Amino acid sequence: MVAPPDNDVLWARALHVKHNGSPALSGVSLGVREGEILAVGGPRGSGKTTLLRCLSGQLLPEQGEVWFNSTPVHTMGPLTRERLRRDRFGWIDPEPVLVPELNAWENAALPLMLRGCGRRAAKTAALEWLERLDIGNCARKRPHALLQAERQRVAVARALVPSPTVLFADEPTAPLHRADRAHVLRTLTTAARSHGITVVLATHDADTAALADRTVSLLDGRRVNTVHLPPVTEPEGRAACSLSV
Repeated sequence: MVAPPDNDVLWARALHVKHNGSPALSGVSLGVREGEILAVGGPRGSGKTTLLRCLSGQLLPEQGEVWFNSTPVHTMGPLTRERLRRDRFGWIDPEPVLVPELNAWENAALPLMLRGCGRRAAKTAALEWLERLDIGNCARKRPHALLQAERQRVAVARALVPSPTVLFADEPTAPLHRADRAHVLRTLTTAARSHGITVVLATHDADTAALADRTVSLLDGRRVNTVHLPPVTEPEGRAACSLSV
């Protein structure tokens, strides 16, 4: 094994993954610096989600190495990788996945409580992020009583509440309309920069990728120099993501 550079919080070398016999990643290597917002760009099916799953320890590559803070993730056992994800990583799915029995603030506070944080402190932190995302009035509602956009904001709050070292965001604004998309992206990037959170953001949208410090492009599971990312095709249009952070 080759040790990663000291200034890379995440480092991957020659990742190979197959899905149903077809290559999903073919020799992908990259490094992510501490505090960096890195966009992983490419069309649908290019391997973005697979790469994020490998980097976060959810999926072990068939070949290759993944390192977090100079510790090899690819050699960890399942329980060690689970603790790593719980204690150091945050994750946002394209579609909100919430615990139906818990209300909004309980869902947002869940990562802190799983780490052993007291209920009162976890609730305070969760309510703060729900307010920042303009859904503080929904704090006591359960997921079934929330709109899709509100559920996604709760999922974003849940990822930010524990101040993870690395936040993985897989098309985090995919289900949102223009105003929601703009606000969530602004909150996410501003929070990351102010808290020193490293972000790995998968997107097929050029405007979203433009918010990152750097973009890595994938095509058919391989890194390429450039990929043309189309603008948003939903009614919200391009201007929604033209944000200053």
